[in-house]
Amino acid sequence: MEQVVAVIVAKYNYWLYVILMMIGFYAMIGKRNLVKKLLGMNIFQTAIILLYVSTGVKRGAGIPILDKYEALKHGVDVAGVANPLPHVLMLTAIVVSVSVTGVALAILLRIYRRYGTLEEDEILEKIRQ
Repeated sequence: MEQVVAVIVAKYNYWLYVILMMIGFYAMIGKRNLVKKLLGMNIFQTAIILLYVSTGVKRGAGIPILDKYEALKHGVDVAGVANPLPHVLMLTAIVVSVSVTGVALAILLRIYRRYGTLEEDEILEKIRQ
């Protein structure tokens, strides 16, 4: 039992990200307001970005900028160098997330102007008529 608690405490940040993901997932699935669904999607995306960034962290590691002559002569100690790939990929994900949010807000504005509401049930009822 103590080992389980120790593992949970040691990886507390991952548990926080999972909780954030579930909050975002609940908002996307459980809410009927389209703005709340969009906010849930943003929370979900942010939790995933935080998860990936935290997996790329190495304590005590340096930046991956090396002198090529020194690296060729002595080799590279990979344990002392951080992998930049997760961070770079998440920068791209942040840009995509902001773009998707902007487009979604523009679509929500058009939906509101057309139907006068952002409630999913009311919109579906007006479409059926």
